Amino acid sequence: MNSSIRALPLTHLQPQNLSLAANTVVSQRLPSTLELKHQVPLTAALHEQVSAHRQAVRAILDGKDPRLLVVVGPCSIHDPQSALEYAGRLADLSRNLSEDMLLVMRAYVEKPRTTIGWKGLAYDPRLDGSDDMVGGLTLSRELMREMLKLGLPIATELLQPMAAGYLDDLLSWVAIGARTTESQIHREMASGLGMPVGFKNGTDGGVGIACDAMRSAAHPHRHFGVDPQGHPAIIETQGNPDTHLVLRGGHRGPNYDRQSIAQVHHNLAKAAIPTRIMVDCSHANSGKDPLRQPEVFDDVLEQRLQGDRSLVGMMLESHLFEGCQPLGKDLRYGVSVTDGCLGWEATETLLRRAAAKLRQQARTEQAPA
Repeated sequence: MNSSIRALPLTHLQPQNLSLAANTVVSQRLPSTLELKHQVPLTAALHEQVSAHRQAVRAILDGKDPRLLVVVGPCSIHDPQSALEYAGRLADLSRNLSEDMLLVMRAYVEKPRTTIGWKGLAYDPRLDGSDDMVGGLTLSRELMREMLKLGLPIATELLQPMAAGYLDDLLSWVAIGARTTESQIHREMASGLGMPVGFKNGTDGGVGIACDAMRSAAHPHRHFGVDPQGHPAIIETQGNPDTHLVLRGGHRGPNYDRQSIAQVHHNLAKAAIPTRIMVDCSHANSGKDPLRQPEVFDDVLEQRLQGDRSLVGMMLESHLFEGCQPLGKDLRYGVSVTDGCLGWEATETLLRRAAAKLRQQARTEQAPA
């Protein structure tokens, strides 16, 4: 059927011959991922640090490290100054709790939108609709590098696959969101990432889609993509063995309770997927009330303390101050502009209390009979 199609010489491929995409305009070219990485480079020491952090996360997922993995930070980053202040506090806390927890900084610079709205720091760093994506990607990379210098592992949600290559060398953990877990493109992307990836359950609360995603991402793929120089390319991936499930609840309510966790165990076993579960204490699991996150955290922690070591991690949306605010001219410092967050004081209290419980259990288990 395609035998009559012939390739045109490159001299014939002029813009006027390619007018089918009449509703799109190229307003500005982006730097290649390689160019931006050269512009905002990592030192050899930071490269080694990221590698060590990734291995630490893998060890927790594999049960080789008994610590609890906690991804914690703002729902989204809109103000680099307050984000860095938060990161500094988290780095100090991490050093105090490092025997019991691996704290990972949640540095989300892309935000999925149900319809329209601010898409995140990488898209619109000036918060004014100007969509300076070159500036946003540069600022996001610079900000994450400063967080790395504090000694923190970095986590983010990768929403736009084209943006992933600008940030991937900075990250120790990645989330694929509930709306994109079903996407073949995101599964292919995850199969080539060099760090652990958490797939969130679908918005209906079921885990079947996430199970399919983890099985897909574990396999090698060949897919359309862009190489580090910015050219369209066929990308070959090796498959990612370090995926796991993130429970965030669904339209029917939470899915972190004991009955739900037991059903998740059954579903993962049926799909022959390692039982490695992180619970997102926000979203539907907290009824979209950020102040209920400690309640969810404590319930899941108790399940873990009672013997369910498949519960390897938790996620918290937390900022310097609780709540959220709409975008506007006079923004309150350290308050989220997307989902509501737990404040720092409540977050620190929660994590210190949890670490004490984990430490006490470890001592009890190590005590001679």
